[in-house]
Amino acid sequence: MFTSLPQGNWSDMTPPGPALYDAVLLDRDGTLVEDVPYNGDPEKVRPLPGAREALDRLRAAGLRLAVVTNQSGLARGYFTERQMHAVHARIEELLGPVDHWAICPHDDTDGCACRKPAPGLVHEAARALGTTPSRCVLVGDIGRDMAAALAAGATGILVPTPVTRPEEVDEAPAVARDLPGAVAEILRRDRAVRPVVPRPGRAGTVLVVRSDSAGDVLVTGPGIRAVAAGAERVVLLCGPRGRAAAELLPGVDELIEWRLPWIDGSPGPVDGEDMRRLTARLAAVGADEAVVFTSFHQSPLPLALLLRMAGVPRISAISDDYPGSLLDVRHRVPVGVPEPERALSLAAAAGFALPAGDEPALRLRADLPAPAVDLPAGGYLVVHPGSSAPARACPPERCAEIVAALAADGHRVLVTGGPAERELTARVAAAGGTDLGGATDLAGLARIVAGARCLVAGNTGPAHLAAAVGTPVVSLFAPTVPFGQWGPYRVPTVRLGDAGAACRDTRAAVCPVAGHPCLSGVDPARVVAAVRRLVPG
Repeated sequence: MFTSLPQGNWSDMTPPGPALYDAVLLDRDGTLVEDVPYNGDPEKVRPLPGAREALDRLRAAGLRLAVVTNQSGLARGYFTERQMHAVHARIEELLGPVDHWAICPHDDTDGCACRKPAPGLVHEAARALGTTPSRCVLVGDIGRDMAAALAAGATGILVPTPVTRPEEVDEAPAVARDLPGAVAEILRRDRAVRPVVPRPGRAGTVLVVRSDSAGDVLVTGPGIRAVAAGAERVVLLCGPRGRAAAELLPGVDELIEWRLPWIDGSPGPVDGEDMRRLTARLAAVGADEAVVFTSFHQSPLPLALLLRMAGVPRISAISDDYPGSLLDVRHRVPVGVPEPERALSLAAAAGFALPAGDEPALRLRADLPAPAVDLPAGGYLVVHPGSSAPARACPPERCAEIVAALAADGHRVLVTGGPAERELTARVAAAGGTDLGGATDLAGLARIVAGARCLVAGNTGPAHLAAAVGTPVVSLFAPTVPFGQWGPYRVPTVRLGDAGAACRDTRAAVCPVAGHPCLSGVDPARVVAAVRRLVPG
């Protein structure tokens, strides 16, 4: 059995190829240097411990650096622009060169688009560095930094200080102890999606597996595309709940639909005859190898046993449990890694990588059919109130209030849902939206979401569908699972909901707390403000 190398021991000389990031954006006060309120004096600049070494590691890895900082002291007259530049010169003297300084000189009352938590500084820095926000990481010490990163579609890592509020820590997509820790995580994640030893040639037939719901299949897309880039043929084994999403993925040549009782959320008894038929079907694929993708709480080992019985000679999977001879590549991933990157890292451990020009983002096939409904002329928003897991759905009465508030703000609102959700969508749309419940399949929904200015939804498949088509998301996110792992990936996002609610990290499908407090308290006015942040004008 081959066990993939511990990621902390990977060589810095990993093979060249696509990576996650081009640039790291850094907050100034409290992240790089001690926070001296309204500092205009270079003599008061004090770098935080390990800052110089951390930045040098980023430079050595070829990542460009920018500082993104709110400096309302300019607007308030506490220091001059010349004094501010002197402070920045001192920072560079102590910490090394910075490729770009993105500065907001405004006060909160100015209503500008650059003051964090608005995403303007992130957009400016990305343009100046010749990249896009989705290929940037922003490291900062307060919630405004994380909100700005998310609203631009960038990655955010919080490094808390004594001034960081507990709720800001709860809401952060990722948390590191300090700047050196954040840099170590950035470099680890960047290396993890590159094969340690690239394949010398293309594989033959590769069986890939993701037997789960639509959203789970969508977030596995980048890993499947990486396998497809290095294989002659890709066969995807999926479950009935994920079939419609699997049909939307690029890189898949054949689908096998089969319900796996150790994965299914409502399993029946294990049927020995059904397992024998599945084993025979897997053997008929003639796969040269298999890559088994799972969620962090699922085991690949039952299927690995069937694959061995089907004669598959090489099997790769993520497994914390000892696999014996069931796996050839036993890969491990730290908790909290975004699901698309988790899948990519498994593909990399098996020797597969995305080809040049294919960004590590969610994508759908280009030949999606047009929706079977007439869409309104001009811009519109989509509100999707339902979810396959009730714990992740915003209460219907609150969704109706959100639709009413968006309509009052001048938006056309389409309310979407599946055939079983018609009663729900009718109730929510009655507040001022257009009811499209049950009017289209998943491919049609993808087209509807692709044409929207923004999607408002919980942690459910359509949020990942929006990420795959590049539509911004107001995420009404129940904290039953980690936001950094399951939030909309690499798309402009505003997160709403109580991130510290009692249901946090329970993975509950049905809300374990009376009244569903994590989402029932979402203020519709905050949803309106979130849409304005994501869709200016």
